[in-house]
Amino acid sequence: MIRRIAQKLEEKQLHRWLGPWAKDRFSSRARHGEAITDVLFCLCDHHEPLWGGEPRSRALERVERWRTSYPKLARGLEDSGGRGPRHTFFFPGDQYDGAFLEGLGELAQHGHGEFEVHLHHEDDTGESLRAKLDETLENFGRHGLLPVVDGQPRWCFIHGNWCLANARTDGRHCGVDAELPLLWSLGCYADFTFPSAPDESQPGLVNVFAQPTGDLARRRAYEDAEPVRVGTKRRDELLFIQGPLALARRPGSLGVRIENGDLQGNDPPTVHRFRTWLKQHVHVLGRPEWCFIKVHTHGSPEKNAFAMLGEPTRRFHEDILAECKLRGLRLHYVSARELVNVAQAAMAGASGDPRAHLDQGTPRAAIVGGI
Repeated sequence: MIRRIAQKLEEKQLHRWLGPWAKDRFSSRARHGEAITDVLFCLCDHHEPLWGGEPRSRALERVERWRTSYPKLARGLEDSGGRGPRHTFFFPGDQYDGAFLEGLGELAQHGHGEFEVHLHHEDDTGESLRAKLDETLENFGRHGLLPVVDGQPRWCFIHGNWCLANARTDGRHCGVDAELPLLWSLGCYADFTFPSAPDESQPGLVNVFAQPTGDLARRRAYEDAEPVRVGTKRRDELLFIQGPLALARRPGSLGVRIENGDLQGNDPPTVHRFRTWLKQHVHVLGRPEWCFIKVHTHGSPEKNAFAMLGEPTRRFHEDILAECKLRGLRLHYVSARELVNVAQAAMAGASGDPRAHLDQGTPRAAIVGGI
């Protein structure tokens, strides 16, 4: 029995994070849920039109589906500030095609979303990875998709295959131990890769925002990090933005699941899942009033797109708007960029209405509408 339990723990990589999560659940921090006044909801899409090795023609169909269907999904849905859902497209630089970004860019122009950087890469050196990122940033810049500050693009990042800082023991899907300082040098200011459970890249520190503290050039450098709190100085290095991670019961069942905020066609967003995310109470320590919920999806392939653009997600938004109203909470739909701006404002001591800080910090990209 003990051996089977140990095998299960290792198979699901639970040994990497279950202990810290359980400790956090019994800490005083977990009892601050009653202090929440504002919920900032951010949906990050690893948006890959060529997912599954499909031809360009199928990828263009996928882009068109999002271009035409997303405005219909969002119509009439308004948060506490009168804004509709914000979709953050983490678009893979390795799948660049101008036609893809022109189609999806229309959503950004009308205020439905923003763009950030995603990248799948393998067997790289620092030099070869820099070249790939330079090309990606140049391509994005051609469409005006990223903010520019002092002549340099400013962007958030999700690593393809979760393998930030060469995380895998087999060395696949990266190759560059010193990836964090390289990303920073090119204008990346926040990483949104985690949680990645049950993948082996999952760090032990969960349900917090953090900054690295150790040797940034080492493999899995994100493991050495400390949670940020009110008064934490924003250093010249990446801010790790984590989504909620938990063990949670399935509705109507005694079984448990790893709740990692992954939205799929066969596991769409629901108000039940929202309640679990809310209970993890991800926040900047010392500012429990502002609760951040960052979830993710691979929204391009049909099996997920039909749920993300259809009735399941529409019903989800209607339900969480009603849930927050019932609880007396203000719900705010935010992009990845806006989430980081608010988190940094909390670190600097800001309080009150988080909407005042959505654009304080990194500005909007030129393409993004002002709805």
